Amino acid sequence: MADFKLCISDPKTGKTYQKEAKDNDARPFIGMKIGETLKGELIGLAGYELLITGGSDYCGFPMRSGILGVRKKVTLLGGVGFSGAGRGIKKRKTVCGHKINDDIVQINLKVAKEGGKKLADALGIKEEEKKEKAEAKPKPEAKEAPKKESKEEKKEAPKKEPKEEKKETPKEEKKTKKKE
Repeated sequence: MADFKLCISDPKTGKTYQKEAKDNDARPFIGMKIGETLKGELIGLAGYELLITGGSDYCGFPMRSGILGVRKKVTLLGGVGFSGAGRGIKKRKTVCGHKINDDIVQINLKVAKEGGKKLADALGIKEEEKKEKAEAKPKPEAKEAPKKESKEEKKEAPKKEPKEEKKETPKEEKKTKKKE
């Protein structure tokens, strides 16, 4: 049976939450298409209504609406599964069909109608867990940019003294004596 990783986005807050759907929880998704709505009760979100916006299969190929079948190579000008290569340039890319099947691993969902609780509370995510995750990631420190010297500062800077002449090593002294 298929296991799905659900990425549920909340457009009001701009945050995305993840949830696993295994075995019996995953059954209702099989056969659904991009653009369909489903009731949140199916995955434990009472009062919520969710819209399927896309997903990807086990190889990472994205789902694209309007494509029949499991996986196809299509010529794309833009949109899902294609990052622009320039104006008017088409490319042949592999994408998945718009129907959810056993090969799909990730399903992207968007909240269409909110329920009584906040999404984070309904999924069982606590504020403490959020803070721990935020603290676990070390933030990179800001690097100071090197200061540029002005023309006046360059003039005032002392010039480097010329390098001292090399002292002859004992081997070189012997060579010069032999030549004489």
